[in-house]
Amino acid sequence: MQQSEEKTVERISTNFNRLKKRLERQVGKAIGDFNMIEEGDTVLVCLSGGKDSYTMLDILLNLQKRAPIDFRIIAMNLDQKQPLFPEHVLPGYLDTLGIEYHIIEEDTYSIVKEKIPEGKTTCSMCSRLRRGVIYRVAKELGANKVALGHHRDDIVQTLFLNMFFGGKLKAMPPKLRTDDGELVVIRPLAYCHENDIIRYANRREFPLIPCNLCGSQDNMQRQNVKQMLLEWEKEYPGRTETIFRAMQNVAPSQLADGELFDFKSLRAEKAE
Repeated sequence: MQQSEEKTVERISTNFNRLKKRLERQVGKAIGDFNMIEEGDTVLVCLSGGKDSYTMLDILLNLQKRAPIDFRIIAMNLDQKQPLFPEHVLPGYLDTLGIEYHIIEEDTYSIVKEKIPEGKTTCSMCSRLRRGVIYRVAKELGANKVALGHHRDDIVQTLFLNMFFGGKLKAMPPKLRTDDGELVVIRPLAYCHENDIIRYANRREFPLIPCNLCGSQDNMQRQNVKQMLLEWEKEYPGRTETIFRAMQNVAPSQLADGELFDFKSLRAEKAE
């Protein structure tokens, strides 16, 4: 009996090590492919208390230890003053890591509840307000990079949201420059699958904090798109990965955007 239990523990440990290495490899590849982090960077890692941002910080700290370059990590959480928000959880966790962190208190919750009618989705306004605070704090702390915890599945969902409801062919880029040009936003989890992140977060037993403001809204279009993609994935395994690869293999001449391809000047060449 004891031998059987030991084998089970060993198998679980082996599977977790494989998962950890896979996530680290995917994050490392994303960083390399998009030149996300460079020598001397100060990276503000944004923590929401969810599985994605915990995993992002954990992987970045692991990679930092053996990276061939020197860069600084600062963790940040924005306390938006949501009711019953457990203010002690993140500071307690971050203290165990022994890293620099900042808890920023901004009552964006009241603003969102005041401006958005009951029953309407709050994510859009909440995101804009949160982004403004994050960018301001990043500049105050001397950071030049802001790391967000969006993963591959988030990026694909955003592609469909913009197509279905915005009439635009765009998603979340793994790396972008802010409008004022003073910061670069990076998404180190861009190549990571959500299921892997869930398994990793569960195994690491991160002290997760739910979003009471918008995370439980069943009428969000993002939830509908997510469900659609999950059903596709069940019927056709690998479809989400294929869609993500398609975003990296764009053919402007096969679309219809005259800003990206000069259709007006396109003419048949006369035979000699």
